[in-house]
Amino acid sequence: MNYWETKSLEEMSVSEWESLCDGCGKCCAVKIRSAETEEVFYTDLACHLLDTTEIRCTDYGHRSQRVPNCVILSPQSVRECDWLPDPCAYAKLARGEPLEWWHPLVSGSADTVQGAGISVRGKISGASISDG
Repeated sequence: MNYWETKSLEEMSVSEWESLCDGCGKCCAVKIRSAETEEVFYTDLACHLLDTTEIRCTDYGHRSQRVPNCVILSPQSVRECDWLPDPCAYAKLARGEPLEWWHPLVSGSADTVQGAGISVRGKISGASISDG
C-alpha cells in the first residue's frame, strides 16, 4: 500500500503532503462565488504568480506574503475549502476517496494530468491579475 492510502492527511510528512498536488493549477485560477447560489465558478484568469506554461507558482515559498489572499492548503483548510475541484487529491483524500488514475502518484507521470484534460494549461489566458 502507498502512504496516501494508509496515512491520514495529518500524519503525512511535508514532502508527502506536497507530492499530493497534481499540478493542475486550478487552485491558482481566479474564482467567483455567486451571491445567490454560493456556487463557485472558475475563470480563465490566474494569480499573477502562476507560470501558465509550467503551471507552477513562480514564488511558492513566499506566495502568502506576495498574495495575501493565497490559501495555504493544510489538512484543516482542505476540509473547509468548498472551492477545491472534485478531483483534487487533497479533497479526495479528505473525503476518504482514492486518487484518480491520472494523478502522478498513481500513473507515475506528471504528463497524465495534462493528457486527461485536468490541467489549466492552455485554458488560462495570458492575462493575469494580482490580488489588488
